[in-house]
Amino acid sequence: MTFRASVLTLYPDMFPGPLGLSLSGRALSEGKWSLEATNIRDFAIDKHRTVDDTPAGGGAGMVLRCDVLAAALDSVADGRPMLAMSPRGKPLTQGKVRELVAGEGAIVLCGRFEGFDERLFEARAVEPVSIGDYVLSGGELGAMVLLDACVRLLPGVMGAPDSGVDESFETGLLEHPHYTRPQEWEGRTIPEVLRSGDHAKIAAWRKSRAIEDTRLRRPDLYERHGGVSQASPSGARQRDEGKNK
Repeated sequence: MTFRASVLTLYPDMFPGPLGLSLSGRALSEGKWSLEATNIRDFAIDKHRTVDDTPAGGGAGMVLRCDVLAAALDSVADGRPMLAMSPRGKPLTQGKVRELVAGEGAIVLCGRFEGFDERLFEARAVEPVSIGDYVLSGGELGAMVLLDACVRLLPGVMGAPDSGVDESFETGLLEHPHYTRPQEWEGRTIPEVLRSGDHAKIAAWRKSRAIEDTRLRRPDLYERHGGVSQASPSGARQRDEGKNK
């Protein structure tokens, strides 16, 4: 089953952009996923192709019209989840990414200006999603982030099947640090335990560092998961354990 992504944007020429390179680009050319970018302006109802208007109640900026956005969404709606990139949305998580990957794809609406007319979310099953606590010029970069996170988890995209399992956020913690050659660099050496060949000690060290780095860098994650997470918020760890039973 091909993962199908439909992006609704005022700037369709921005796509595929980075998504046409590296892993996602190769997967796109191999047909592991598909990408269609549709211009929201094509659904404007006046000769000037207007997509926005002044905010009700006054204020700076412009707001994307609900009637134009709804028409654009309706043109591609087919049961796939509909997401709107917005700083007012729920934070994107690895769990949400895996949920999307398990389906047939996603329809992604890119915001611009001051955002969307709120009535759109009352009239259509559109979920606002945010990629972080900051504001961008538009939702296109956020859409690329979301789609890249999805595509890399599709079957056959990454070289090793387990590449996406032992990573930050898959277990609720940040990933452990990595090292490679040269063994010594500017007076700094690779930790001795990683050169020991003792896989049990290496696993224990990696888990300990993951916990400690999460505590120092992301205390919110550390508190949420009690320091040591036995659960997998993304769902990947449970599936792997189930396969080994």
